Amino acid sequence: MKSKLINEKKARAVEKKLFPDQLIKELAETFKSLSDFTRLKILLALAESELCVCEIAILTGVSVPAVSHQLRLLKNAKLVSSRKEGKMVYYSLNDKHIGKIVEEAKKHYKECVE
Repeated sequence: MKSKLINEKKARAVEKKLFPDQLIKELAETFKSLSDFTRLKILLALAESELCVCEIAILTGVSVPAVSHQLRLLKNAKLVSSRKEGKMVYYSLNDKHIGKIVEEAKKHYKECVE
């Protein structure tokens, strides 16, 4: 069926550059993870330093079990990773791309309020 787009050729060219729907769904889940206040605060803290659950609990003002729950969600979303050192587990951003997302969000906010 022929569309009544003003510039169908342009729309089709853009369409070819879009991600497949499944990837877009996964990206939406990532942004959904970032939209929660506590999870975002955890990510902002982890952008500064690797931290254990107790340190994150102090920084966020949230209980250790609640922080653990949020970290599990962030880990499932592939936004954070963990490493064990003895009995301690330390969390960090999963990779430099997550750090860039956090930094870009901070830059965006600063530009909007200036």
